[in-house]
Amino acid sequence: MNARPIVAVSADRRVLDPHPSHVAGEKYLRAILDGADALPLVVPSLADDIDADDILDRVDGLALTGSYSNVEPHHYGAEVSDDPGFHDPHRDAMTLPLALRALQKGVPLLAICRGHQELNVALGGTLHQNVADVPGYHRHLENKGDPLEVQYGPSHLISLMEGGLLRKLAGSDTQMVNSLHGQGIAKLADGVTVEAVADDGLIEAFTVDTAAGFNLSLQWHPEWRVTENEFSMAIFKAFGDACRERALKRQV
Repeated sequence: MNARPIVAVSADRRVLDPHPSHVAGEKYLRAILDGADALPLVVPSLADDIDADDILDRVDGLALTGSYSNVEPHHYGAEVSDDPGFHDPHRDAMTLPLALRALQKGVPLLAICRGHQELNVALGGTLHQNVADVPGYHRHLENKGDPLEVQYGPSHLISLMEGGLLRKLAGSDTQMVNSLHGQGIAKLADGVTVEAVADDGLIEAFTVDTAAGFNLSLQWHPEWRVTENEFSMAIFKAFGDACRERALKRQV
């Protein structure tokens, strides 16, 4: 039996009673294990001491996870809004250059929620700091008082672009997805192709045109109970297959 491919997973830096810690949500780790059939490896957000190539040359894929933190606005030329949530500059310093280098090196990349926003910013795009405050968009943020099953339940429709990877994986032109984010794409980065839009027009997925390998950036949370959702499983399987292909090349 062949060894599972290894997927580097972004980490948040949090202070936990009172020690700085580097953490990744278990739901992302489980989705990589169960959906992509790969081994997750959490990478600490220590950008001053960890070279991107040192990581990417040893792994077969990169997953940028969601988080309650937001990308610092100065990375896309904006001031902090009145209600920006909290920031994680250590994660920004690690993930923004790591994502770009992964694209250049052809390392398969799957970006989810904050990861989706990070990738857009890394490529030169901008973000709405409060989507609900922008005319024309509905509230995409979950009610944190609801049970997790409700927070991560189907929330709105997305349209999948004709000829795109997501439409191929879904086998349909629309899907219902969950919605747990206060921020979202404002100006889309150059050199990307939109894969999906929400029913209010918000960009929910894209791929990078010039990337040397598989890449997919998603605003929703397919990692949630991945094995219970056909569409989510198709996404993670496609990512896992790309990681397996890279693993074979690395062994040559």
